[in-house]
Amino acid sequence: MNLEVLKYPIGRFQVPETVATDLVKQAIQRIEHFPKELQMAASHLPEDMLDRKYRPAGWTIRQLVHHLADSHMNAFIRFKLALTEENPVIKPYKENLWADLADSKLGIERSVQIVAGIHEKWVCLMQNMSQEQWKRSFFHPEQSKFIPLNVSALLYEWHGKHHLAHINQAKKIED
Repeated sequence: MNLEVLKYPIGRFQVPETVATDLVKQAIQRIEHFPKELQMAASHLPEDMLDRKYRPAGWTIRQLVHHLADSHMNAFIRFKLALTEENPVIKPYKENLWADLADSKLGIERSVQIVAGIHEKWVCLMQNMSQEQWKRSFFHPEQSKFIPLNVSALLYEWHGKHHLAHINQAKKIED
């Protein structure tokens, strides 16, 4: 299998030409169900399997789960910033360095719980946003662009599916 397919088993994220309300509603539903999918995919794996990588030089299942908690906490905060400030500049973070910090070597249950808690709050927030609020955005300095919240919701729907595919990929790899 080529490296591109190993890195992006469901393909790269593509922003649709039109971000229709139906797409956003679908993304919210997917984000709502994601914690259960993550729990089913990773929570009952033996410790040695948690340290399997989904590709050479990739992250382990353990790192992926901790990354999902880190990333989705940041996404939730970015939503709140965009809803309460005018086009805030968000703080990017070095996810590869975060994945090597001590907390990314812990068991995964706390991060699975963090994802569940964040998603519960995030879904409540998104389900109660007005059409005008969905148009609000934040500025991503590394990408040098404004990202509307409706596009961000689609991105994080993809992000969850993307890393679930990595977890499932790693589970199939022989030691």
